Amino acid sequence: MIDLRLLREDPDRVRASQRARGEDVALVDSLLSADERRRSSGVRFDELRAEQKQLGKLIPKASADEKAELLKRAEQLKADVKAADAERDAADAETQQLLLRLGNLVHPDVPVGGEEDFVTLETHGTIRDFGAEGFEPRDHLELGQILGAIDVERGAKVSGSRFYFLTGVGALLELALVNAAIAQATAAGFTPMLTPALVRPQSMAGTGFLGQAAQDVYHLDKDDLYLVGTSEVPLAAYHMDEIIDADRLPLRYAGFSPCFRREAGSHGKDTRGIFRVHQFDKVEMFSYVTPEDSQEEHKRLLEWEKQWLTSLELPFRVIDVASADLGASASRKYDCEAWVPTQGKYRELTSTSDCTEFQSRRLSIRLRDGKQVRPLATLNGTLCAVPRTIVAILENHQQADGSVRVPEVLRPYLGGREVLEPVAK
Repeated sequence: MIDLRLLREDPDRVRASQRARGEDVALVDSLLSADERRRSSGVRFDELRAEQKQLGKLIPKASADEKAELLKRAEQLKADVKAADAERDAADAETQQLLLRLGNLVHPDVPVGGEEDFVTLETHGTIRDFGAEGFEPRDHLELGQILGAIDVERGAKVSGSRFYFLTGVGALLELALVNAAIAQATAAGFTPMLTPALVRPQSMAGTGFLGQAAQDVYHLDKDDLYLVGTSEVPLAAYHMDEIIDADRLPLRYAGFSPCFRREAGSHGKDTRGIFRVHQFDKVEMFSYVTPEDSQEEHKRLLEWEKQWLTSLELPFRVIDVASADLGASASRKYDCEAWVPTQGKYRELTSTSDCTEFQSRRLSIRLRDGKQVRPLATLNGTLCAVPRTIVAILENHQQADGSVRVPEVLRPYLGGREVLEPVAK
């Protein structure tokens, strides 16, 4: 959530952020009104309580005639205090409810617009000319079947659409990717973490995934637990309700977990293969830093993502995501999109978001800096979303006979294997 003091002092900035997100600007005025009622009812409650306490001191000293009047006033005050208390609680609940609906403040440099209004910042690598090489590229599913690596038919039989099995070298390729990604993260100073896949509502809501993203979340009603869509959620909630000494920052974690997404609203999109699925594994970077260092940390996370994709020898571009496509928690977001030859376009492989103080306020995570205690900043960045990375590797490193060249960084994790060979023609 955002700082209520900032909302009071600069409501136009919050309105502009809501407008850039394409979200309800009137929410700002509703929140200002609820906050004013919360504060004024709080003042009235305090005044009535003070009068009540003062009256309590006067009654024992009063004469018989005065005491009757004072007791009558005390009865009225008791009712007034109870009403003021209820009014204060109701206004506070409304304020918190409205505050939770408000997205993070959009960074002023973010391009304004929807999904297609991003700005391309960089491009890396060379897109292969398969025509010049004399063959038509196969898509990742055909390659996966040739290699005995991907089985979507049995995935659908067992679990339904958008589920899959990774088999043989497909399973080995996932393990290689995860191990290589964790190795890079560990070398960069991240603490490796294996995180829970089920979290409580306060963890999911605190991270910002029960607002606009709620339709994509799986909920277990009987247990009131949520399946995470990313290990960002348990990593953000890891220090919930804690105060962290400033000299411990930055704290950096690399979480590996399964991820579950309903993919609501994606009907008919990416239905072939394993690009858009309901369950996948991912290595996620997560940082806790001082608010003053969040923009520099954001650049660092992007550099680590670029390092990873470069090591996989993939052509990719970096985009500055537009305001209406940020997600509630992000103030700014960069995506790295890899080239997918058979689609003839770049597709998102990694993403990194600067969430500033938004999540830490909701999760009550603060830093102690001398005598001052204040919210800190959180950031997240995908290092390796496994299925999409497999898609990019298979399609970009395929050879005419259906084999696939293994990027050098993965070879030590595949027993030195340089090529994935077809097992069926």
